[in-house]
Amino acid sequence: MRVHIGTDHAGFELKNLIIGTLRARGYEVVDHGAEIYDSEDDYPSYIIPAAEAVVADPGSLGIVLGGSGNGEVIAANKVRGIRAAVVHSNETAVLARKHNNANVASLGARMHSPQQAVDLVLAFLTTEFSGAERHVRRIEMISAYEESQGSQGA
Repeated sequence: MRVHIGTDHAGFELKNLIIGTLRARGYEVVDHGAEIYDSEDDYPSYIIPAAEAVVADPGSLGIVLGGSGNGEVIAANKVRGIRAAVVHSNETAVLARKHNNANVASLGARMHSPQQAVDLVLAFLTTEFSGAERHVRRIEMISAYEESQGSQGA
């Protein structure tokens, strides 16, 4: 599985740990930055390209990191076709995939220990969408609304 990952300075060190862990487990990881630590960088510069790559790469998933994960989830969800969720526990990571078919997980690097964050990423990546009719119906409703917005933006 290919995983697209992006972060600003707040998740820079965690991103590198996650990339190493995922590659060791056989994931193909595409790093959308930041390439260097810069305490003044802006998360949309990295999160939006990572989210766009997930949409352009069917079957892939994304991981976006920031201080809290909140700004990052907002930025990712501006990309048409993204269903990003803040994951802050094993349960929210699993349910984001199982019930919402989320294709991007957003984590707060300042909210978890490095090992907790890795565990949340692995829970997200290893959980499959249930495909239950009620969940499919709800996702289709969201997608229909998104498509109805046309050039107004998501």
